[in-house]
Amino acid sequence: MSDIEEDRYHDIRPYNDEEVRQVLERLGQSFELHRALVSYRFKRYPQWSQRLLTNMVGWQLRRHFAPMTTVDAFQGWLKDWITALIESTTSDVEIHGLEHLEQARSYLWLSNHRDIAMDPTLVGYALVASGWPTARIAIGDNLLSNPVLADLMRLNKSFIVKRSITDRRTRLKEFQKLSGYIRHSLEEGHSVWLAQREGRAKDNLDHTDTAVLKMLSLSGRDDRLSFPEVMERLRPVPVLVQYEWDPCDVLKARELVALEEKGYYEKAEGEDTHSILLGMKGQKGKIRICFGMPLTMDETQDATRMATATDSAIDQMKTLFPVNYAALRILQDDYQLYQNLNWQCPEDRVLPVEALKARCSEEPVAVRIRLLKTYAASLISRSGLIQE
Repeated sequence: MSDIEEDRYHDIRPYNDEEVRQVLERLGQSFELHRALVSYRFKRYPQWSQRLLTNMVGWQLRRHFAPMTTVDAFQGWLKDWITALIESTTSDVEIHGLEHLEQARSYLWLSNHRDIAMDPTLVGYALVASGWPTARIAIGDNLLSNPVLADLMRLNKSFIVKRSITDRRTRLKEFQKLSGYIRHSLEEGHSVWLAQREGRAKDNLDHTDTAVLKMLSLSGRDDRLSFPEVMERLRPVPVLVQYEWDPCDVLKARELVALEEKGYYEKAEGEDTHSILLGMKGQKGKIRICFGMPLTMDETQDATRMATATDSAIDQMKTLFPVNYAALRILQDDYQLYQNLNWQCPEDRVLPVEALKARCSEEPVAVRIRLLKTYAASLISRSGLIQE
């Protein structure tokens, strides 16, 4: 990256190799990080041992960080931890579609969004497992209020989307810079992961926000490029990350019910961090990571057509898990909803009806129904029905 580009994007870009040493030294001295790691790895140990374990983890981190001087070295160290995390929280991981793409090219991975941290982590895992380089990751500034988390994310090739800006003129200026950085990254040979919408699809209905696509097109303003001409340079590829079980399902259902009943939802302090940790540590069952084909110029004539093409590609890559059928069965049998839907589950599938009921048994009826609708969303949407 040239000095000019370095200066232009310094406040949003990931850390570069020249900054790694200083950031790792800062993290090596972070008591907050050490304590969080102890809480994650040794939470069942007695309270009296926590301080000793925190000091020990800090010493181990400083020892691991000592030889690291590049982003690649940090990601190499992180790879083993991520692999162990995925193997311990999933029953199987399927990777599809990369064999149809060119490894030597950079792509805009336009992904559905279900989990704050695991979506880009799993895409990165799939890329590395297939011999591809990792991608730069777009992440909202609302998640980076904690400086330790911000350091870790920017070390891991994350760049910042300034969502919290409310002034319209300043927001447009920042989004134009963001769009330029994404295009610049791709031109440098770095693929980019970007969610298809702002915020997670908590109802499991994956719809591309045209505002995200219009933001991407801002990078063509100076060159007077049309929308399809900009997209041709970005090479957008729809990506699906699909979870059999969602560790945050109850939390999402509670939020959606609050929005339905009150018209608003107020996040508790640290709620995003809690969701990140729960999404990482929770059991997810089977995972599918599917890469589609690059969208054509005909599919990217405008933002609306591109959103439709992206949604269609993501939907076509989805499969149905037993839990999806189980959710619809419970909605029909226990709550008399969707009685006109007659989906036949494959005979060889055992439906986890009781496990799904137990998952939300202590929640109010409205939350239980909302959670079940979320798991049944693919079946309901494919029927063409509006959710009851």
